[in-house]
Order: sequence, then structure tokens, then C-alpha cells
Amino acid sequence: QVQLVESGGGLVQAGGSLRLSCAASGRIFSINAMGWYRQAPGKQRELVATITSGGSTNYADSVKGRFTISRDNAKNTVYLQMNSLKPEDIAIYYCNLDSGFHEYWGQGTQVTVSS
Repeated sequence: QVQLVESGGGLVQAGGSLRLSCAASGRIFSINAMGWYRQAPGKQRELVATITSGGSTNYADSVKGRFTISRDNAKNTVYLQMNSLKPEDIAIYYCNLDSGFHEYWGQGTQVTVSS
């Protein structure tokens, strides 16, 4: 079994920054990619950013140029640096791990941006 533990969410003023972290532990045999998704109230969960084991990244258009995803393969940890935060970034942010056989999700961390 794989566990994903997120941290770093909170309340920040518009224009501010937050850094999310997600540490994976447990029976991890392989990792294709790790990433972040978010779900705003009344909306479906959407992709924010992903990063493969080789370092290739993919971002939602809405966060390009503001968010940066990175990972520490040795620690099975993925980070999301979020700059220039906007009220429309308010959501629960979920960490995702794609092992190639199964997808795992964290419990989510709340990000709130005050205008």
C-alpha cells in the first residue's frame, strides 16, 4: 500500500506564494509520474501539474508561468511552488502518484487566497 502525505496549504493574500509538498511512502515499486490536481467548490477535479520520473513536466494553462512542479526522486517527494496566487486558485489540492499500474491520491490540502 502507498501513502501520500501532503503539506503546505493555507491562507495567503492574492499575489502571495505557497509551497506544497507531498511525500510518498509504503510499497512503491515504480513511479511513472507524480502530480497535483485541485478541486474547487462545485467544480470537478482538474489537473494542475505533473512531472514524470524523467523530469518532463506538464501544466494546466491557468497556472503556466506561476506554478512550478519539481520532485526529489530519492525521497519520493513532489513539490508545487505556487507564486502570484489568485482567488481563482482557491481549491483543495490533491497529490497523485501514477505507478503505471495504479493511481494513488493524498487526502488533500486546502489553499485559500484572499483578495
